[in-house]
Amino acid sequence: MNLLIRLLITAVSAFVLQMILSGVEFDTFVSAVIFAVVLGIVNLIFKPIMQILGFPLTVLTLGLFALVINALVILIVDYFVEGMHVDGFGWAFIFSILLSIITSVLGGLVKSD
Repeated sequence: MNLLIRLLITAVSAFVLQMILSGVEFDTFVSAVIFAVVLGIVNLIFKPIMQILGFPLTVLTLGLFALVINALVILIVDYFVEGMHVDGFGWAFIFSILLSIITSVLGGLVKSD
């Protein structure tokens, strides 16, 4: 049940952010839900590999390269989700930062099991 709530928080947050950011678009709310599911899968499979490969850069930049990895993850998800469009790396970077902040705050408000 906790996983479903986190997916819905991510989907709602992404759908609301697309109303604020002109460079991120979802066709429908269903596209945002699919985005949340694919984001979870990509975070599970590809993100650890990217973090291992980017570890030296992450250390050299004092952790700031992790933000670049998050933006790349958003671009990967954009490639796989049909009803989503991101207008480039800059928008993916801003979107990933805001999405992380919002989902962290909302996820903290939800009672966990």
